[in-house]
Amino acid sequence: MPEVRIRPLERNDAKTSYVWRNDPDIWKLTGSRPSRIITLQDEQSWINQVMADNTCRRFAILADETYVGNTYLTGINNRTAEFHIFIGDKEYWGKGIASEASKLIIDFGRSELRLSSIYLKVHEDNGAAIHVYEKMGFIQSGKEGIFNVMRLELDRSNEEK
Repeated sequence: MPEVRIRPLERNDAKTSYVWRNDPDIWKLTGSRPSRIITLQDEQSWINQVMADNTCRRFAILADETYVGNTYLTGINNRTAEFHIFIGDKEYWGKGIASEASKLIIDFGRSELRLSSIYLKVHEDNGAAIHVYEKMGFIQSGKEGIFNVMRLELDRSNEEK
């Protein structure tokens, strides 16, 4: 398996990620499909905007130093955040990279942001993702239409006294 790491998104990432945002295969099981063609300038503007947003942390996923996807913690508030992930480079699908990147961002949320819980929404037909999330300790906590809401309670022993 490739070595997986995450790093903060950079404006230059737009040169790769705008192509992913226009690929319907990547978005068929998510709730964030773009409603129009995304240009390089659109993606650069979006990255600039989210890099300045204190309620989220957005990371590039690297596999052997190749940029292959993104993972985010958004809506950070009251020690809770929403988790998102996608692998945009289809050559890296099914290789365990999303699992490894998920562990890294969850560890970041726990240690750096001191989150007490992380939740996500996953398409009910995305059995592979649901299986991975369950293995990581997420449990189903609700439904929103065609999406399962899952929650992970983090180790509270890290809380400040």
